[in-house]
Amino acid sequence: MAIERSLILLKPDCLDGHHAGEVIGRFEKAGFEIRATKLIALTDDLLKEHYAHIADRPFFPEIVEFMSARPVLALVLEGENAVAAIRDLLGPTDSTKAPAGTIRGDMGTTSMENICHASDSVENAAIEVERFFNAGEVH
Repeated sequence: MAIERSLILLKPDCLDGHHAGEVIGRFEKAGFEIRATKLIALTDDLLKEHYAHIADRPFFPEIVEFMSARPVLALVLEGENAVAAIRDLLGPTDSTKAPAGTIRGDMGTTSMENICHASDSVENAAIEVERFFNAGEVH
């Protein structure tokens, strides 16, 4: 099994709903190590870079508004097969389709208000970690 890292963003709905402790606890109970964390206000430029793959979609302005509504908690998690295992813990992107027992199924409400962003591949994880953290911030 490969040791991998993943970027996690605890979204505004996660923080507004006071779910951060439970979400982080689930990741820790699953065996993931926290390698970095910080509270960060997401700028329009950072959001445009992070969501470049959907910047042409009509709902993009709503995502920017939602994600910049308050600071988010960014984490780097590390563990065996972290990318896939974390996405399994989260459940499907659309919280209404996520089964009970998953983070999104238990706490999310929509496909946008879905508690967390998590990297979708090992390659994207490396890019995203570098986008949100300086090298000296990740241990």
